[in-house]
Amino acid sequence: MAELTLARSELILGGQKSGKSRRAEALAQAWLTQSPQHHAVLIATAQPWDDEMRQRIARHQADRAERVPGMATVEEPLALASTITRHSRADTLIVVDCLTLWLTNLLMPADGPVYEENQPLARIKQAHIAPFLIAIRETAGPLVLVGNEIGLGVIPLGREVRAFVDALGRLNQDVAAACQRVTLMAAGLPLTLKDTA
Repeated sequence: MAELTLARSELILGGQKSGKSRRAEALAQAWLTQSPQHHAVLIATAQPWDDEMRQRIARHQADRAERVPGMATVEEPLALASTITRHSRADTLIVVDCLTLWLTNLLMPADGPVYEENQPLARIKQAHIAPFLIAIRETAGPLVLVGNEIGLGVIPLGREVRAFVDALGRLNQDVAAACQRVTLMAAGLPLTLKDTA
């Protein structure tokens, strides 16, 4: 990975297994090695709804413990803005992994109906996305956000999936506007899309 520099806020986008989480972990490790007073917290948004996801989460936890042993983990599938605010300190780097699962949790809860295209989306924007964007701008320490770029493939066949791709694209645009740096990962390599740090 290229030489790492920290921005106050960075959005890391990419496809599955593109190196997004690995870059976020490397930024956290770089932060932790800068000073013994530095802390790092991962806010994990995944929920273990089935065996495959439980195995995936366990694998991520084991890999992360090996690569960034000093990073604490907080599991929060929904209340992202308040969790960022609660852990935000000048000496603490926060990693959120990932925004795509967070949006999935909001729009397609496992214990409820899938949202209809426009009605609940407006409420979700007001209740969750707007406060999240404020938390990005007001965080006291560095913030690293990980999300998927899923709009580069074929157009999905189902109405709900198309609506989700649209909602994620809009979320990514809003988060990118709020962050100082935006990095696109492909094949483990970072491409800087925006850097105002």
